[in-house]
Amino acid sequence: MKFYVLLSTSAVALAQQVYSSVDGPTSFPQCSRNSSYASAIPSHSFREFSFTQTETVRTATSKPAPTTTTTFAPNYSQLSSLVPDLTTTQWGNWDPASNATPTDAGVPYGNASWTALWTAIPWINFTRGIYSTTVEPTPVPTSELVLPPPEPFGPETCYTFPGDFLLGVAASAVQIEGAVADEGRTPVHMDALSLFSPGRTDNFVANEHYYLYKQDIERIASMGIRYYRFSIPWSRILPFVLPGTPVNQQGLSHYDDLINLVLEKGMLPAIVLHHTDTPLEFYPNVSAITIAPGTGGVGYTDSGYHLSFNNVTFEDAFVNYGKIVMTHFADRVPIWWTFNEPLLGARNGHSIDAVIKAHARLYHFYKSEIKGTGKISLTLNDNFGVPRNPSNASDVEAATHFNAFQLATFANPIFLGQDYPDAFKDTVSDYVPLTAEDMSYINGTADFFSIQPYTATVVSPPPNDTIADCAANISHPLRPYCVTQSTTTTTGWNMGYASQSYVYITPAYFRTYLNYLWNTFRAPVAVTEFGFPIFGEDDKKQSDQEFDSPRSWYYQSYLSEGLKALWEDGVDWIGVFAWSWADNWEFGDYAQHFGIQTVNRTTQVRRYKKSFFEKRRKEQPSTLSPRYTLILVHPERAANTRERGRTFRFALALMRPSCSYHFASDGAVSDTEVTLRNRVSDSFGLLKRSTGRGLAGDPSGVYRSEEFPLLPTDCG
Repeated sequence: MKFYVLLSTSAVALAQQVYSSVDGPTSFPQCSRNSSYASAIPSHSFREFSFTQTETVRTATSKPAPTTTTTFAPNYSQLSSLVPDLTTTQWGNWDPASNATPTDAGVPYGNASWTALWTAIPWINFTRGIYSTTVEPTPVPTSELVLPPPEPFGPETCYTFPGDFLLGVAASAVQIEGAVADEGRTPVHMDALSLFSPGRTDNFVANEHYYLYKQDIERIASMGIRYYRFSIPWSRILPFVLPGTPVNQQGLSHYDDLINLVLEKGMLPAIVLHHTDTPLEFYPNVSAITIAPGTGGVGYTDSGYHLSFNNVTFEDAFVNYGKIVMTHFADRVPIWWTFNEPLLGARNGHSIDAVIKAHARLYHFYKSEIKGTGKISLTLNDNFGVPRNPSNASDVEAATHFNAFQLATFANPIFLGQDYPDAFKDTVSDYVPLTAEDMSYINGTADFFSIQPYTATVVSPPPNDTIADCAANISHPLRPYCVTQSTTTTTGWNMGYASQSYVYITPAYFRTYLNYLWNTFRAPVAVTEFGFPIFGEDDKKQSDQEFDSPRSWYYQSYLSEGLKALWEDGVDWIGVFAWSWADNWEFGDYAQHFGIQTVNRTTQVRRYKKSFFEKRRKEQPSTLSPRYTLILVHPERAANTRERGRTFRFALALMRPSCSYHFASDGAVSDTEVTLRNRVSDSFGLLKRSTGRGLAGDPSGVYRSEEFPLLPTDCG
């Protein structure tokens, strides 16, 4: 007798607003309604008073140990034939205060040519940092590892993370490295921010992570972080950008050493290839970086995806750069992202086309030519649009449009093999149509869905016209999203606690969002940035900056709601990366503190904030993944063959790949095993059921199933 296998998880109906009448006091959500104290009468008595210790002093132990040796691809010596013959060289540092003049003006790509890329730009108040060489690390003092007092109220649940959950911190090179004109790096478009957006502060110094990376990695590892997500600037690897130009040996050596140090300290590196740092050579002038309102633009600033330089398209040049980086480091890097929030840097439809196709080309290169075993994705942005009134069809339509424009524009072709959404095609008239061949090539070119859900957005239609009217009018003030965005709900209350910028603490919506992503795009979900800039933190004294309770509330509440999505809703939520491991340059501003460490802008000294400890306190992983229920279903009882097949595929979708599964020990079927084999072409997998017991139908002919808890073990 054959049986089909169906995995079942308890489902929770999620909505933005639930209205209920309240008469009298309401119980705290974490308290039982049947508490024995509800009707009890307290008793009173005197006793001798004495002062007692009101807190326990606990110290974290810094024990970074080398990561177990694992390779995710052949090393560069075996992959070098996949990229053209590379010429490597190195350059010096540019300092406008120096009187030194290069003497190799006749040498292509020499120091004179390199220096000219810097002197061509009219920099304002160009400054250099404290350091000009790499600083050797020192152990983190024990005094810095004394745990702060915990928050007075904790999460409502005691769920823990699976052992294979991705727990990490994130930052981008353009925001933390500084040393922008050192060791061969050439300008990127965000270096020139103050030139096209006057009044902004520059990133010339930032956190000087380029020279302080060893100490920074020591500090991150000391807190038990598992993954370090960072970006590699294109212009530090290829100062002259294009295929066939020399590779910067100093850049390769720097990131090679950084990756090795991350592994040595017990962490794993996770690399972003493009994080808001397009080489400036692509632009005809600095003013071309701006996207003026009323011109039909998509993003905020132009990352140049649609541009060409010396008759080489951005797409071709970026793929060449990506291949160089991947072949050099793929053996040690398990996770890659091609682009970070590409929508925000898109000028037009051609920009989107270039990003999607460049991403797909690098995915196929990594999987088919490098034969890498790691994971690849690209990170999308969308401060989750929720309808102002979920019972109002127009509000729901507006929220659907808002999310589709930002997410489905990329995710439809990449995750579902489908065309662009109407929200995008109706708004961006110069979009490049995807052919059937395009969609076949692009489909499935991401191993997980990567998102940066800092906050939610309350969405309703335009006040005076329709979404369609707005989409057809390039000068409409609500473009490109063509909806009304708000921070207040129909109750008149803010949707959450406000920050220094656009972020509000909206944990319930975070759980809803994870459900939306998982059920819409049918891929595991990783949160690659989330964080909270406390209002006015920059004006506080050092000790108050370190005691950052609102940030702790943010992280604890989001992680708690995410765990509910994981354990209760069946969402395959695979990881989080906090933004950021330290306060940094936030695109023209150092006053927005997103970090879980402070940074002294004069001395570059870092100090842990309370939220770093609270985040780790919440993130202690369990050794088990979420429980599922195994239901053995008699196939003849399914309504038809198609239904049986759909049920079977759904079961496979819920199981993690590369895991062995066994029944929880309840004596029911102790010798039964279910093993999920390697994924096959339909992107699910094969189940193999060994021994087990049959199920008998009841006398009335109505089939009766039996359920057994199922636990995964040995996940690869």
